[in-house]
Amino acid sequence: MSSVEHWGQLYATTDPQVVSWYQAHPVRSLALISRTGLPRDAPILDVGGGASSLVDHLLNRGYTGVGVLDLAQPALEVAKARLGPERAAEVEWYVADVREFTSPHRWELWHDRAVFHFLTAARDRAAYRTSVLRNLSPTGHVVIATFALAGPERCSGLPVARYDAPSLAAELGAGFELLETETEHHRTPGGVVQPFTYCRFRRVPAAA
Repeated sequence: MSSVEHWGQLYATTDPQVVSWYQAHPVRSLALISRTGLPRDAPILDVGGGASSLVDHLLNRGYTGVGVLDLAQPALEVAKARLGPERAAEVEWYVADVREFTSPHRWELWHDRAVFHFLTAARDRAAYRTSVLRNLSPTGHVVIATFALAGPERCSGLPVARYDAPSLAAELGAGFELLETETEHHRTPGGVVQPFTYCRFRRVPAAA
């Protein structure tokens, strides 16, 4: 089964509020986004956002340049239905594989709490980094959350990679400066605690 089929089937058959990664209020993501100091009209892309409630909270806080990217159309349809037609129309929606994604414009903030730890092959992580460089502004911010080193080895039936801040920074490479990191002990709807590593980076302008 392809990744598109896997995630499409999951969101087509599962209540999004019972999946292990569900958060009613994405506290740490919102705090890290706020601490970038970006204006409310800055372009912000939620990578692998799917049915996540982050888009709702960003709109509620007055952000007007929000985009959501996901591999699975059914996941985005859940979010659109939750928002309603008028609010959904305020968001840019993209159905695409992040490794191949080319945006029509550059983003000032790239947020990912869903994708990177599923990229267990080095070539896929390299393609992801290339996508970040292609789609992020030259001085943009990156907020990534992955399973921490003590986190689960599998999620949704798939193997995952686990990171601490130094290993995540090494994956992004020298073009990014690590500004801060936090650990979250996420409690799933089923009551299982999963440690996550959150990191905020700033892209370092290329030398002239």
